[in-house]
Amino acid sequence: METKVTKMMMSPMKMNRGSEKDEEENDKRAEEEDKKKEEGSQQEKGRLMLADGLAEKGPKPLSFVAGQRVSNGLPSTAPQSPTETTGTPGAGSQDTASGSGGGGAGGTNAVPAGGLRTLVVQQMSLERPRETWSKKMDFLLSVIGYAVDLGNVWRFPYICYQNGGGAFLLPYMLMAVFGGVPLFYMELALGQFHRSGCISIWKHICPIFKGIGFAICIIALYIAFYYNTIMAWSLYYLLSCFRPTLPWASCSNSWNTANCKVYTYTDRNVSWSNSSTSPAEEFYTRQVLQVHLSPGLHQLGSVSWQLALCLLFIFTIVYFSIWKGVKTSGKVVWVTATFPYLVLLVLLVRGCTLPGAWRGVVFYLQPDWQKLLSTTVWVDAAAQIFFSLGPGFGVLLAFASYNPFHNNCYKDALLTSSVNCLTSFLSGFVIFTVLGYMAEMRQQDVSAVAKDAGPSLLFIIYAEAIANMPASTFFAVIFFLMLIMLGLDSTFAGLEGVITAMIDEFPQLLAKRRKLFVFGLVCVCYLGALSTLTYGGAYVVKLFEEYATGPAVITVVLLEVIAVSWFYGTDRFCRDVQLMLGIYPGWFWRVCWVAICPCFLLFIIISFLAFPPEVRLFDYQYPAWTNVLGYCIGVSSFICVPTYMVYYLCRAKGSFKQRLLKSITPVPSSEGHRDYIVTNAV
Repeated sequence: METKVTKMMMSPMKMNRGSEKDEEENDKRAEEEDKKKEEGSQQEKGRLMLADGLAEKGPKPLSFVAGQRVSNGLPSTAPQSPTETTGTPGAGSQDTASGSGGGGAGGTNAVPAGGLRTLVVQQMSLERPRETWSKKMDFLLSVIGYAVDLGNVWRFPYICYQNGGGAFLLPYMLMAVFGGVPLFYMELALGQFHRSGCISIWKHICPIFKGIGFAICIIALYIAFYYNTIMAWSLYYLLSCFRPTLPWASCSNSWNTANCKVYTYTDRNVSWSNSSTSPAEEFYTRQVLQVHLSPGLHQLGSVSWQLALCLLFIFTIVYFSIWKGVKTSGKVVWVTATFPYLVLLVLLVRGCTLPGAWRGVVFYLQPDWQKLLSTTVWVDAAAQIFFSLGPGFGVLLAFASYNPFHNNCYKDALLTSSVNCLTSFLSGFVIFTVLGYMAEMRQQDVSAVAKDAGPSLLFIIYAEAIANMPASTFFAVIFFLMLIMLGLDSTFAGLEGVITAMIDEFPQLLAKRRKLFVFGLVCVCYLGALSTLTYGGAYVVKLFEEYATGPAVITVVLLEVIAVSWFYGTDRFCRDVQLMLGIYPGWFWRVCWVAICPCFLLFIIISFLAFPPEVRLFDYQYPAWTNVLGYCIGVSSFICVPTYMVYYLCRAKGSFKQRLLKSITPVPSSEGHRDYIVTNAV
């Protein structure tokens, strides 16, 4: 110890002034004080571990002179801590050899007989330990449940047959390999390394882009406003299944009109005209939505109390599934993420046995190679894979942040993205076997039956097909249960992304009040969704779907890729991945992150702006002012990015150059994986 060395260097005259007994007492007292100081320093700032074989696990070792103090304030010649372990012989010999230069400056008398050892200083974080998944499977099922949603069931089959059938699979796979999967992998790696939500993570990447996190949270709220309404419709259908007969199977109900016609496979006497409507269509439009009571967005009408109760029940399930974090939601997804696959397999087997099913399959997969010359096909492929995998919504960052630091997120990205794409492909067979059956029953072409896209494909065409099947009630129950499960997974994920982001950003305020914060967030989402429960609520859902999650979220992800690849640096990001996984990402991933992914996203944005979608629902053509309203909704989230940039530069101190330099300089993470300092010391 330092005190003992000082006393040994005292002159003999000074040592002879006191008695030998007093000297021993003073030595003991000094040793006790040193021990107390050492224990206090260890408890406050960290703990010391002397290990022979840990040099290769940390940064480049530093050589310390005997008596020099290390980062926690303890001398490098301090006694070995009780946590000292012996390393491998090879590692120990390397440590001794590399540390000999540093020990020589302190004099040979100060070197103990045991030689030099590697000193590992671990700074213990004073923050609360981060919650982790109970099992690896909880994480995988949560990510799969998030990626596989209602869009896989209705959007992919429709876009596939609309853009050349089997030929569409070529641009779809190319866009997945070069655009979707690299973005998916990047977000998982970022979240796992920095262990932060979509807001606070930016101080570790590029602080001036922190507005991206706030924009993501606003977009997630917009999605919650309309996405859960679709589940409320599904719940309404599910409850209607428990009547003696399915209410959309006949035209004898109070909401039916004179144009309603019932089709069965055995009844060939009923003729279908352009003005004819099916009982399933009238049940959906006139009983569930009641859109005939609203002339348009300018007059939405009253709130449907039936749908309001259904949505309240949905949000109640959501709250009690996520209120305690991933510990509870990770258990719920064992049901909500696996049950849809069981139902899809049952419906696929049933669909393949229906008359005319082969017509739907041929229509689904028959390639039209001429379509590949159209730009629209490539735009649809890029947009579909992007919205299917779901990077940029803050969910992947949040889920990965609860992983162990050395979890292999590379394999997770490949596995979950592959499952998502295969599920979309499988859903196409489930849908088109039934559409072929409907075409056979109506004596029409499949193209005439499959003209509806979006929710109408599920709630009208598929519901009608189920009503004409044997055991229709059973298939209706499991089908609408599947839709609810698919929606719940995505809602869990979307809200968890917001919750994680806000708690990480304001831990002192929200960390101990998670249940209360989640309750407030769910209430805000429910109140925001009331406009979608009105008689004209379907028009609001369509407006949010087209504008709230379109160009805005793609632009946000474009800025995210630019910030990570160009400002944070691909080399730095790859070193982070190497520190986690032990492997350095290959050239393919680096090229995708630097060049291909930004071009991929920019291509989608330009296509959206150059060819804005024609918004139409049923017979209602959206007026011009609704387009302005839609763009305002999209800009309202994206505006957070430039607003925060201006705020950050105005708030920072120093000259403009100093402010700008600080705004793009990442703050080192304080998590445990950066708290190891490996040195060579005596």
